[in-house]
Amino acid sequence: MCGRYAASRNPDDLVEEFDIARLVDPDLPPSWNIAPTDPVRMVVERAHDEVQERQLRLARWGLVPSWAKDVKIGSRLINARVESVAEKPAFRRAFAARRCLLPADGYYEWYAQEAGGKQPFFITRRDGRSLAMAGLYEVWRDPAGGPEAPLLWTATVITTTAEDELGHIHDRMPMQVEPDGWARWLDPHVSDPAELHGLLLAAPPGTLEARPVSTLVNSVRNDGPELVEPLAPADEPTLF
Repeated sequence: MCGRYAASRNPDDLVEEFDIARLVDPDLPPSWNIAPTDPVRMVVERAHDEVQERQLRLARWGLVPSWAKDVKIGSRLINARVESVAEKPAFRRAFAARRCLLPADGYYEWYAQEAGGKQPFFITRRDGRSLAMAGLYEVWRDPAGGPEAPLLWTATVITTTAEDELGHIHDRMPMQVEPDGWARWLDPHVSDPAELHGLLLAAPPGTLEARPVSTLVNSVRNDGPELVEPLAPADEPTLF
């Protein structure tokens, strides 16, 4: 999965869609061009006043493991491959106890054209629902700042091999969790790797659609709903 996605839904709508008990950090503007290290919304299960509840809170995109010496490692850990997520040192602790969902309108991939250049595509659900991208999160404190240093919440997206239709554009795609699996996926007390892997799904064929969009998305300085608008039919590229 390339490192861009869109998340523009109103937080109140996400609270309803994901059955959120508490909205933390409500002030985050919509974005149609989220890039690594940007703040993103995530759904987590956390204890509050000794009661476990489902929360919608902010995190920095790019996982920073608790043992990391500095935050720079996060820019290299925006994705976690499902094939190794339970064993890789950077992810295995989070996979066992700190799992999240990252709501998205859709994500971008770039297709290398035979004539040269890359054509961006926006990939989203056909039914208009949010993509509930499976993710992991960590809470990190800068060791150089001592015990009083602020906590930094960070997250990564779990990816898998792309289905045939989307695999023509890019060979990886985010894993999803369907609504009936959200409670188990988010529950920090569930740790059996086999059960957790069973909750992770690649989108079935026909669930997602990919549409070519403007190269405006290539620059992180550009943002707005025009980035996800499909190209006019005359401008659509020929892929295969």
